[in-house]
Amino acid sequence: MPYNIELANRLREYLGKVPRLRVKEKKMFGGLAFMVSDRMCINVSGDRLMCRFDPKLEAEIRAKAGYEPMIMRGKELRGYCYVREEGYRSEEDFKYWVGFCLDYNGLAG
Repeated sequence: MPYNIELANRLREYLGKVPRLRVKEKKMFGGLAFMVSDRMCINVSGDRLMCRFDPKLEAEIRAKAGYEPMIMRGKELRGYCYVREEGYRSEEDFKYWVGFCLDYNGLAG
């Protein structure tokens, strides 16, 4: 399934308003990745967000609406998850997930 263009535009617009943020877009993981400071930060994959976050905070987000673990080759990838539409539909929830990814992006190596 191709990535959701409306969701990509929503993310592009949001990130474009963050001062001094260097964002590049790259087709990756079957979707559209938003690279911040040359690191994969957040991705639009179909109708879901694919988020990269601090694995130490996984317990905090597992209970969030729309959370889905990221499974590759039968293994759960720590520090990555998908978020279905019910988890990012509201502006408040959308900001939460994008902020969560941006916070980690500054720490990720």
